[in-house]
Amino acid sequence: VPVGLIVDSRITAVKAGIEIPSDPLEAHYLAGGDVSQVILALIAADKAGISLDFNRACAIDLATKGTGKTVLEAVRTSINPKVIDVPNPSMGRTTIDGVAKDGIGAKVKARVTVRSHLDRFVGGATEETIIARVGEGIVSAIGSADSYKDVLENPDRISKAVLAKGLDSNTAFEILSIDIADVDVGDNIGAKLQSEQADADKRIAQAKAEVRRAAAVAVEQEMRAKTQEMRAKVVEAEAQVPQAMAEAFRSGHLGIMDYYRMKNVQADTSMRESIAGTDKPR
Repeated sequence: VPVGLIVDSRITAVKAGIEIPSDPLEAHYLAGGDVSQVILALIAADKAGISLDFNRACAIDLATKGTGKTVLEAVRTSINPKVIDVPNPSMGRTTIDGVAKDGIGAKVKARVTVRSHLDRFVGGATEETIIARVGEGIVSAIGSADSYKDVLENPDRISKAVLAKGLDSNTAFEILSIDIADVDVGDNIGAKLQSEQADADKRIAQAKAEVRRAAAVAVEQEMRAKTQEMRAKVVEAEAQVPQAMAEAFRSGHLGIMDYYRMKNVQADTSMRESIAGTDKPR
């Protein structure tokens, strides 16, 4: 244990009116804590009238180790509140986007004023949780608005609705205020969704129409095949007519005059078909 560090830290504390034995300072150093930061934090809290004992300061110091923050920073934030941008630009987003009931979106930027809650600093949620909760509350507030115009006309409704939800519970901070820094009109999400739905319905209708067309083509081809089949049967039957006539002549069932009358009927039929313009297969 560096004796000089412990002695200097104890002298600083005593001169500031804070009596701390050497043993707790040495124990905190051995635990990996920053003794100097703890002493400075205790002095700052005492002068600001903030209740902070040595054990709580040591716990906060160990909890912030490796996070880039210090116990002194926590005390200073408790004295002088800090402002958090929502959303955090470093996370790749510049606005919180929500959609009102009329389907038109709104883009919101907010600024949250917080101060450290030292009693909850150890084990409490961090700034990221505050940002996420406030963002969720803003989206919910926009979604409950009847129109995007309500959001533009009364942005304070959003901040009041979000602030009333107690979003700082179980966090290391106490939310003092939520201020809407900027509100812009977003995309017409409702119209976009309707357009996409119409396109989907159109594609479905086209697919069904194509199925019906393919079925109709298949039926047409089937009917053509049946027609050709029937024509083949007709040709086959016509081929048997001369044989039947010859047999009728031999058996005496058909006379020569009957034959000529049949030929005349065939000639008349052929003439009528030629005049009518029909091309009946023979």
